[in-house]
Amino acid sequence: MNHLWIQLILVVAAVAMALLFVRRWDAANTRAWKRIAFSLFVVANIVAILWPTGVTKLATALGVGRGTDLVLYLMVIAMGFLTLNTYLRFRSLEKKITDLARTVAITEGIRHNNDRLDVPVSSER
Repeated sequence: MNHLWIQLILVVAAVAMALLFVRRWDAANTRAWKRIAFSLFVVANIVAILWPTGVTKLATALGVGRGTDLVLYLMVIAMGFLTLNTYLRFRSLEKKITDLARTVAITEGIRHNNDRLDVPVSSER
């Protein structure tokens, strides 16, 4: 009976995480495969929470030994994926910011130079 409370808390947390993710689908340009993977992750979490002996049986079948070891190994892989995904996203954003800063600098430089030389601003581009 004592494990029922922790199971309830963990399932509610998994469902809350899924709801937050679903709420942000439109805003976050999330790719379809990420949505599917996250949904499978949440379902796997709920199954593992409600049926921990199943995780141990799966771990034994895979030759890992204990269910907690299997969960740990899977979390290490998931953390590696998350780290790589975050790194690639930051690199992409840094490139976009650099390109934007260069464009702004060139535009401001041209405007400043035209102001300094009293060149009329052309409406044609």
